[in-house]
Amino acid sequence: MEDNISISTLNDFIFCPYSIYLHNVYMETDEGLYHAAPQTKGKLAHEPVDSKTSSNRKEEILALPVMSEQLGVMGKIDVYRKKEKQLIERKYQLKQIYQGQIYQLWAQYFCMVEMGYEVDKIAFYEISTNKTIPISLPTAENKHELMCFIQSFKEYDPSAPFVANPNKCRHCIYCNLCDKTEDNNVY
Repeated sequence: MEDNISISTLNDFIFCPYSIYLHNVYMETDEGLYHAAPQTKGKLAHEPVDSKTSSNRKEEILALPVMSEQLGVMGKIDVYRKKEKQLIERKYQLKQIYQGQIYQLWAQYFCMVEMGYEVDKIAFYEISTNKTIPISLPTAENKHELMCFIQSFKEYDPSAPFVANPNKCRHCIYCNLCDKTEDNNVY
């Protein structure tokens, strides 16, 4: 049996597959070594959901563990509003929505549907602006795209030659600890 992929790593993989390796190397160390201001803010903003204290409404489910056997992924959703049948992924700030973030939300959606939940709407919620950003429900074509992406994740060969992307490297929290670049991060 294959291990399930953590939904949260989908965005990391698109950003930089090597960052997943670095995350695993440094995850037992002091986050102060590598977390930059955006990650610290995001983690602090996420604590109320993870501790299930951001809402006491009975119609909201917080931090629900989810899994899809079909996709081979698992993770945790932020908020599911039962009455609206709406799945919400909270982010501290969204200057731009990246494809990896969309893949995360799609994966959460497919997990919930597979688990028997009705989901009619999906959205991002930007904490810093108190804005909800609706996202279209994924189509069958989107599901196929996500499944192909997950397959490429599973087939990734970390020993393959790696080409650093200086623009991404400068925005990577592991940049100053990475052996693949000489750049420093912008934080």
